Amino acid sequence: MYIPELYKNENAEEIRNFLKSNSFGILVNQTEGKLWGTHIPLELETNTQGKEVLFGHVSKENPQWKAFKNSNDVLAIFSGPHSYISSSWYDHENVPTWNYIAVHVYGKTRIIEGDEMLFALKKLVDKYEAASKNPVKIENLSAETMKQTEGFVAFEIEITEIQAVTKLSQNRDDKNHSAIISELEKCPHQNAHDIAREMTKQRKQ
Repeated sequence: MYIPELYKNENAEEIRNFLKSNSFGILVNQTEGKLWGTHIPLELETNTQGKEVLFGHVSKENPQWKAFKNSNDVLAIFSGPHSYISSSWYDHENVPTWNYIAVHVYGKTRIIEGDEMLFALKKLVDKYEAASKNPVKIENLSAETMKQTEGFVAFEIEITEIQAVTKLSQNRDDKNHSAIISELEKCPHQNAHDIAREMTKQRKQ
């Protein structure tokens, strides 16, 4: 994606934390001669070989997985908080804009089965069941229930490139930067509050 140098994020730890916190992404590839996107959790994890990858799975009814056999190149898109920025908040005339955080991960897919599939599924379930009062455990599910896994295709994405953008009004002086944060904090939307918090954190770095 196009990223102005000012907004490029190359901090590996920040990107890793972002991917773990915003793991519901869009998987994009060429399927049946056209661009195809699927909204699914894509978890950044270490696979059984000790390599950091993205794990995911799609329904067998979704033709996207069949395209993995012909061209395994994919793009995974992850979005974080975002908010409209009104130029009326500045002390000078300008145009409105939008602040946001996003990461694009490029890679190559590999279908996983058997123990590798169960490993990936356990990672996913354990992460999201951690806060449950009675957490579900893959290893405790019955064989009958686990038959449902026959209805999807699991895969991992070997990461070949990561592009990250953090557009948080870095081009504004302290006075206007503070004014933007103040106005965002007055907005009724959670995204605005999240962007205000990220702007504060980024300016302190």
